Amino acid sequence: MKTEQLYRELGIDSDVLLFGQEIEQSLKKRFAVIDETVEYNQLKVLQAMQKNKVSDVHFAATSGYGYNDLGRETLERVYADTFHTQAALVRPQITCGTHALGVALSANLRPGDELLSPVGKPYDTLEEVIGIRPSMGSLAEYGVTYRQVDLEEDGSFAYDKIKEAVNERTKVITIQRSKGYQTRPTLSVDRIRELIAFVKKIKPEVICMVDNCYGEFVERIEPSDVGADMVVGSLIKNPGGGLAPVGGYIAGTEACIEQAAYRLSTPGLGKEVGATLGVMQSFFQGFFQAPAVVGSALKSAVFAANIYERLGFDVLPDGSESRHDIIQAVTFHKPEGVIAFCRGIQAAAPVDSFVVPEPWAMPGYDSDVIMAAGAFVQGSSIELSADGPIKPPYSVYFQGGLTWPHGKFGILKSLQKMKEAGLVTL
Repeated sequence: MKTEQLYRELGIDSDVLLFGQEIEQSLKKRFAVIDETVEYNQLKVLQAMQKNKVSDVHFAATSGYGYNDLGRETLERVYADTFHTQAALVRPQITCGTHALGVALSANLRPGDELLSPVGKPYDTLEEVIGIRPSMGSLAEYGVTYRQVDLEEDGSFAYDKIKEAVNERTKVITIQRSKGYQTRPTLSVDRIRELIAFVKKIKPEVICMVDNCYGEFVERIEPSDVGADMVVGSLIKNPGGGLAPVGGYIAGTEACIEQAAYRLSTPGLGKEVGATLGVMQSFFQGFFQAPAVVGSALKSAVFAANIYERLGFDVLPDGSESRHDIIQAVTFHKPEGVIAFCRGIQAAAPVDSFVVPEPWAMPGYDSDVIMAAGAFVQGSSIELSADGPIKPPYSVYFQGGLTWPHGKFGILKSLQKMKEAGLVTL
């Protein structure tokens, strides 16, 4: 059976397939550059694993308190060595990226301190953590104030305003690398370097935390290589490699990680407790596979950008820009486009492909949201997924793809649904 016949049996019209093949042929050089980054990052992870003498003994499960968990301790050294930090906290008890960020922030802020975001509004789910939107247990309830400086219209840092905003109470600077549900550019590690150097010159003791979600292994260096005191992320995104069933990480200075460990567990116990319950092999193997999986996700994002740019839609990043995370935004300016796109991604999934996603009032968001995520791990956005708020400008955010062939199929399926809905003409 020819590949083209399988595509037809999976619901892809010949004109959709031909359009995709034309785009793919134009991206060979771009994909080769991605492969070079994958190779570099794969060797970096391998070096950290070999340095720490990872063995099958480290895959053993612990229960109860989790005292003397050799696998947990070794994995955290592997993360620290990969991200070039003094320490790391990598735990299944961290439920998601927002939880990891909440732990890192609440651990290193005290009543009377101020948190500053010099890159504008953070991702929606962090608003309640901070207290921008009132919520029980927010930082605001504990007397932590918040200030933000929006980016300039061209996406550059408002350095003069940032300098004015930093004051004697500024304790932590939070830098969101990825765009979230915004249309601003994702920050490159070089731009993060410039911002950290600027604020450290104003106040050397300030803690710089980078929300690294969706950015791990996209470049050859991480924010921790350029002065970040903490980098934070989710294991069901890039670093879990599609195998981690849960978890998050915080990597950074010894002092910051010690504080985070006490916040995650309890004062007096810190990193010494936390059973791993049989997930360690998935954590190690997922981290090992992560550079290659991220490479597949990047190819899928670049492919999506070029497909929809060719059709006249606004895309961010555009089809030729350098990439600094795995997220691809496409703006349709009408809700029907967001819904059709997500339904195509869901229909392309290996799990729950028969489900038809609908917008709904998802907790933590200020509008209805539609999500397509037919994933082996619930909510895993390193797997092929897409989501978007049902509000102007009606943009969808696509990410993931454990393999490039599946990512390619997902984009073609989204295009097929757009065509069937009369939203595009090929």
